[in-house]
Amino acid sequence: MVSGGVLVDWSKRRERKNEVTRRAAQPSSMFSRCRVVGCTNAARAGTEEGLDTRFCRPHADRYARHGSPYRSSYRAAELAPYRRAARAWVGEHRADPWVANAIDRVTTIYRTSGPPVEAFRLRGLSPPERAKAAWARLRKAEIDPAAMVAAWLAVELIIAADPTADGKAEFKRVQAAKIVHRMASGTHKRWGEGHDAVELHVYPRSRGRVLRHIGEALEEAVELVVEHWTPPSVHAAQARLPAPVNDGVTV
Repeated sequence: MVSGGVLVDWSKRRERKNEVTRRAAQPSSMFSRCRVVGCTNAARAGTEEGLDTRFCRPHADRYARHGSPYRSSYRAAELAPYRRAARAWVGEHRADPWVANAIDRVTTIYRTSGPPVEAFRLRGLSPPERAKAAWARLRKAEIDPAAMVAAWLAVELIIAADPTADGKAEFKRVQAAKIVHRMASGTHKRWGEGHDAVELHVYPRSRGRVLRHIGEALEEAVELVVEHWTPPSVHAAQARLPAPVNDGVTV
């Protein structure tokens, strides 16, 4: 069957699902405790709910959504000053070789992401394919690649200022990917006019391996900027900022 222009082997997916269900129904007493300090729940492999040997269901869900079993994602209001400072810094240094290189790399991601796939046609696609679809939606919406660079730098800034941040690279990747994912938005359609109009708004879920693929691609694109930049003072940057630039996301 074809889903979103990609051939999906549903029989193999069914076989894999049945195999996972069979294994999950055989809990192991070796995994009687979630690895999060202070959590008294059993890891999912110690129950009949899954194969995760590290975390219980609540912490596994937190890890999938936020990139950390301990720390939740930053809210838009928390990110706002760091995003504005990062946008200002990228605007001022756009001609610098490292920034120009990062923008070119993001442009390449856009160009090689394939055709846009509507949000309601994502079912059945693998995480890498869903990640490419998100990049393709950004390209279709003509979101400036520099906004992607600024998104990563904003996460660098807020994590550096946050003593409670999870220091692992995966948390950083997921936080940046969530900003990118929001910029990619979803699919919006409208049929008819006036009171009889029918609207459809579908947004892809912002969690799981899709975010990891987006974050990894963006991390690779901006790695030279992060290696060579001098992070700006967020408060100093705020003082000289013009009105916020609309890059497709409300923060």
